[in-house]
Order: sequence, then C-alpha cells, then structure tokens
Amino acid sequence: MGIVDYFLAPRKDHRGWDTPNEASRILFFVVLVSVSIWAWPISGGRFVIWIGIILLFSTGILTIVWWFLSLVTGNRKPRKLTTSLTEN
Repeated sequence: MGIVDYFLAPRKDHRGWDTPNEASRILFFVVLVSVSIWAWPISGGRFVIWIGIILLFSTGILTIVWWFLSLVTGNRKPRKLTTSLTEN
C-alpha cells in the first residue's frame, strides 16, 4: 500500500497542519489544464471569457472530486510534507 498511501495520505506542514494530499495537488493541475484546453474553442479566443469559463467549471469539478477524495482518504495517517521536517 506504499504508493496508495503516498498519494492519498494528508501532508503535515512545518506548523503541524494537515495540508492536501498528493492526489489533490495533481488533480488540481490536471483539471485546470484539461478545462483550459476544453474552454478555449468555446470562448472564441476571448481571454476574459476563457478565464471565466475556467473558473466556473474548475470550481465545480474540483469541489465534487475533492469531496469524494476526502471520503476515500478518511482515516489515513498524515505524512510529512517534506523530509526535512522533524518531530517536536
């Protein structure tokens, strides 16, 4: 389960707060890139409309998928964000 835990376990930052897991971070970029590519022809090349479409659709998609990821990752033990963090 090493690779699954790597992607789905929340990360602890230097303050001890839980931050999003690797799957959420990767998903963010995948959704933004895919929606950007999809939205460009729809916007007809108008930059402001393109940004608006990206924000509108990415927000909805990410909200639903992040909620689903939170259900899947429920009780996983947090991992350190970077290897240089030490336990206090």
